[in-house]
Amino acid sequence: MVKFGAVGAVAFLVDVGTFNLLRYGLLGVEGPLEGKPLTAKTCSVVVATVVAWLGNRYWTFRHRRRASRRREFVLFCLMNAAGLGIALACLATSHYVLGLRSALADNVAANVVGLGLGTLFRFWAYRSYVFTHTTLGDLDEPTDQGEDATPHELAAELITDELSVARHLLVMDGARQPPARAGSAQGREP
Repeated sequence: MVKFGAVGAVAFLVDVGTFNLLRYGLLGVEGPLEGKPLTAKTCSVVVATVVAWLGNRYWTFRHRRRASRRREFVLFCLMNAAGLGIALACLATSHYVLGLRSALADNVAANVVGLGLGTLFRFWAYRSYVFTHTTLGDLDEPTDQGEDATPHELAAELITDELSVARHLLVMDGARQPPARAGSAQGREP
């Protein structure tokens, strides 16, 4: 939970900083989305989502990864979209329904209430649906020093994933065996 909180704190700073830069600008220069609070919040959450995924994948839940990075990232983004929906609902209610349109009101609605409720939802969703596997075999086992897999091991994992996908595609296309590797006995002519 501490690691999740640390990653969340960095993503929070990215989210709030981006939101305020887009809405209110910097050094007296009006922000590009000054009149569009929901668009500014959406953009800031997209940037913070990438930061949070990297931190959670490679630090917080490094031993609970899914085999497919793409699938994990898609699920992560879907859960963040739901969290964004919670934050946008809070901001829209405050800004448009209650008429609270100050910078402070927008920040409290979007970045305190909305983000707080969204964070509770995301923590539950990440543990339940995104980072669900406890181990992925030898490549995800920590080394003797307790560190994560080396770059070579991660590359081997990626290659293994891609070969698995290629084999499934060949089977679906009706081929019974993958093509022989160059230099193998099967690939040579008699």
